[in-house]
Amino acid sequence: MDNTTIQNGKTMAIISHITFVGLIIAIIMNADKKNAYTAFYNRQMLGLIIMLFIAQITDKYLNGTLGYIFWLISAVSWLYSFINILQGKLKPLPYVGEKFQEWFANIGR
Repeated sequence: MDNTTIQNGKTMAIISHITFVGLIIAIIMNADKKNAYTAFYNRQMLGLIIMLFIAQITDKYLNGTLGYIFWLISAVSWLYSFINILQGKLKPLPYVGEKFQEWFANIGR
């Protein structure tokens, strides 16, 4: 991926990582531009939001400690992803990032 694509998509990728609403805004705004960098991180963030939702459900209904561990993994993954955006790197999350790209392949294409 060339540097121009990364620089043009970096702002929307950052917005997608701010909140769930930011993700929706980034997906809608990227629907016309089709920036591959933004689409990559939109898919990563959608997966992270689902991970966080699972952490909340686990915490509330199953096991508080396990839910906290899932939440901590989600938070560290979010930070890892956000740092990669700021550095202009296109790195999937460890263990789950490639699956997020596969599962949400229709986003941004």
